[in-house]
Amino acid sequence: MKKSYRLEVDCPNCAHKMEVAANKTEGVKAAAVNFMLLKMKVEFEDGTQPAEVMRAVQKNCKKAASDGEILL
Repeated sequence: MKKSYRLEVDCPNCAHKMEVAANKTEGVKAAAVNFMLLKMKVEFEDGTQPAEVMRAVQKNCKKAASDGEILL
């Protein structure tokens, strides 16, 4: 399953940090951030609950880039 989420992030470096953090999160098959559109596309692994995975993604992204936020 793939979903898109809106981001609030001020710099491309922070957006990249969020992308790396999202890709390291368990349950995420692939994640890509588009800084110009302020969007994150996430593909989830089969058998996972997207809502649960996204809570973990939010937590990991906040650690990596404290100024960035994913709007669920």
